[in-house]
Amino acid sequence: MRLRFVSAGAAHSVVTALAAARSIEVEGSFGAVGAMRDQLLAGEACDIVILTRAQVAELAAADHVLGETAADIGTVATSIAVREGATAPAVADATALAAALRACDAIYFPDPAKATAGIHFAGVLGKLGIAAEVAARLRTFPNGATAMRELARSTGSAIGCTQATEILATPGVKLVAPLPAGLDLETVYAAAVASASRQRDAAKHFVGLLAGESSREQRAAAGFRL
Repeated sequence: MRLRFVSAGAAHSVVTALAAARSIEVEGSFGAVGAMRDQLLAGEACDIVILTRAQVAELAAADHVLGETAADIGTVATSIAVREGATAPAVADATALAAALRACDAIYFPDPAKATAGIHFAGVLGKLGIAAEVAARLRTFPNGATAMRELARSTGSAIGCTQATEILATPGVKLVAPLPAGLDLETVYAAAVASASRQRDAAKHFVGLLAGESSREQRAAAGFRL
């Protein structure tokens, strides 16, 4: 069986793991939620849509997904990462986070226009009052997975920020901690069957697996808070 997805990159690892265990082939697009929504609205064919809960609700209201199939997968914290083997910086509060970002050579994060974590982290830099100071060190990428792969290849003192699931899924980087209180963001992701799917029954079954008790441990290990 083959299922096609238009999905937030935050869900990629758990989708592929669940599908592989059931001999289901995964196709489609995984990336920044804004870009994925745009691709769906532009007509990209898929069976299952995974985006933020708010986006899925909007798509259901516009009949792009079947609202009765929508189900929450879990909550993901926007988090700080460093390369594997690097010393984890102190980021427990705004002052410590600002100091860590000032001290690093480069800052890796996803699209500040279309990625959940990227949009939020760009705002964090503004709230910390260091956006202009660190602008030359910013390294942005289309999605969190790409940002973390590039962080893993980096040299010197580098810090990354994206969704915890994307950090945990990337070899060569490690999760330090969620963004500190007052600057934090926890995003609820949801899945639903695409209205145009030609495999509605199979897609509905997979959404049930993805949001159900049988995948709870896998989702937690991937970085979802349930």
